[in-house]
Amino acid sequence: MEHKATRVNASNAAAAQIAPDRRQDPEVRRRLSGPAMRTFFNIAAAWGLSVNQQRGLLGWPAVSTYHKYKSGGVGALPYDMLVRISLVIGIYKALHILYPEPELADQWIRLRNSNVLFGGQTPLAVMIDSGIDGLYRVRRMLDGRRGGWN
Repeated sequence: MEHKATRVNASNAAAAQIAPDRRQDPEVRRRLSGPAMRTFFNIAAAWGLSVNQQRGLLGWPAVSTYHKYKSGGVGALPYDMLVRISLVIGIYKALHILYPEPELADQWIRLRNSNVLFGGQTPLAVMIDSGIDGLYRVRRMLDGRRGGWN
């Protein structure tokens, strides 16, 4: 059985690595938005996320906006949302490097964690409840464990 996360395309993640001075350019955001959102939805499927969990990771867009994105009507995403998606992609990548067994890599965000960063909560709860700061903390922790921020 093919693991559904194999649909996540690493080249989409590479597209998000744009010179920092160009990230807020509306044309750059428009070009990155479709591939970024498709990659996000593939990761969300691999992680088994509910609509509300997905919305939480994206920064709580309106339900109608979320469904517009889901149906392919993306346009130019807000800068904040592109940053959030980039962090999710980095977390996904780091987990699949740290845990070569795809099921464990994809379940990790739902496992209660005793690390002081999580305080017994799941990484998913921290990423949603603490917003973009939570996403950054989880990304930094995982990248530190694997030895880099790539």
